[in-house]
Amino acid sequence: MATNIDYYATLEVARDANGDEIKRAYRKLAMKYHPDRNPGDAEAEDTFKKINEAYNVLKDDQKRAAYDRFGHAAFEGGGAGAGGFDFGGDGFGDIFEQMFNAMGGRRGGRRSGADIQVQVSITFTEAFVGVKKEITIPTRVICKSCDGSGSADKDQAPEICPSCHGAGKVRAQQGFFSMLVPCPTCHGTGRLIRNPCKKCHGAGTVEKNRTIEVAIPAGVEDGMRIRVSGEGEAGGKGVPAGDLYVNVSVEAHGIFQRDGANIYCRVPVRMGQAALGTEIEVPVVDGSRAKVKIPAGTQTGEHFRLRGKGFSVLRSSARGDMYIQVVVETPRHLSKRQRELLEEFEADAVGHAKGSPESTGFFSKVKDFFEGKP
Repeated sequence: MATNIDYYATLEVARDANGDEIKRAYRKLAMKYHPDRNPGDAEAEDTFKKINEAYNVLKDDQKRAAYDRFGHAAFEGGGAGAGGFDFGGDGFGDIFEQMFNAMGGRRGGRRSGADIQVQVSITFTEAFVGVKKEITIPTRVICKSCDGSGSADKDQAPEICPSCHGAGKVRAQQGFFSMLVPCPTCHGTGRLIRNPCKKCHGAGTVEKNRTIEVAIPAGVEDGMRIRVSGEGEAGGKGVPAGDLYVNVSVEAHGIFQRDGANIYCRVPVRMGQAALGTEIEVPVVDGSRAKVKIPAGTQTGEHFRLRGKGFSVLRSSARGDMYIQVVVETPRHLSKRQRELLEEFEADAVGHAKGSPESTGFFSKVKDFFEGKP
C-alpha cells in the first residue's frame, strides 16, 4: 500500500461499519471524485485512487481484520516485504510460513530457497480477459561450477556443522527469553564446506536475472496475489526452490468502475432526453455496445441493470452485471431560442404539481414549516 492514511476516514465511515455501509460510502465518494466528473483535477484523481485503495482493503474480511490489528504494517512492501506479513493470499496461516522462511526454513523443517515478491500492473481490460505477462526477476540459480554443492571439489561432501549438528539453528538467550536463531557458524545451512567454490563462494547458488511468463487469470482484482510454485530463489543442491508471489495492480478505467464482478457506468443525458424519454447506446467492457431505454421522467441517480454485461468472475465462465447510472445534465450557455422555450416551459409548469412532484412536495413542507404547522 502506498500511503498511511486512515482507510475508515478516507471512506468516511465508522470503524464498526458493516459491509453494506462501506459499499454505500465507497460508491458515493467514487462518483464524487471520479476522473470523468473532474477532468484535469489532479487532486480529485489522487483522492479517487485513495478511495479505491481503502475500499479494496475494507471490503475484504481478511484484509480488514489484518488492517484493524496491524495497521499499514500488514501490507508494507506489497506483502511480506519490509518486515510486514502478507494477508492477500492464503490468509493468516501465511504468517507462520513467512516466519519460518525468514529463518531459512519451511513448516515441517523442510528448507527451501527464499520466496520472491514482484509487483505487476495490468490494465482494466487485461484483468477482464486475462493476460500472460513476462516478468524479469533478479534471483539466485544453481551454480553450474559446483552443481549447487558449494564445494570446489564436487566429490567432497559438505561436513555436518559441529555447532548446530546439522539443524541450521541454535538456541540463543536474551534476558528471560530463549529463542532459535540461524547458526552463526554455518549461517543456517547446517553444513560446512572446507573448500568453497570460487564462483558462488560456497553458497551453491549465484545471482542472475531470469525471465518467466506468468498467467494472470480473467477476473483478477486489484491487490490480489498469485503464487507461482518453485519459481523463487534456488535453494542449492538437493534443496527445493522458493516460490514467486506476483502482486497484481489493476489500473483504473476511464469509463467503468468495478465492484467485484459488477461494473458501474455513469452516463450523462440531456434534460430533454430525461423528460421525454430516449434510447442511448453504451459501451460494454468486452468491446461491444448495448442499447438502454431511458423512460420519460428519469431522474438523476436512477440505475438500469444489464444482466451478464459486467466483469469476469474469477475461475468461472460467468460474468457479473453492469449498472448504468443516469446523470441528468442541466444545459449551459443557452441560445436565445432555447432560453425563450425554457421560459415558456417554466411559466407553464407553475401550478402543475404532477410535473414536478418532488419540488412541489418539498416546498409545501417548507410552507408548513414557516407557518408553524407540524
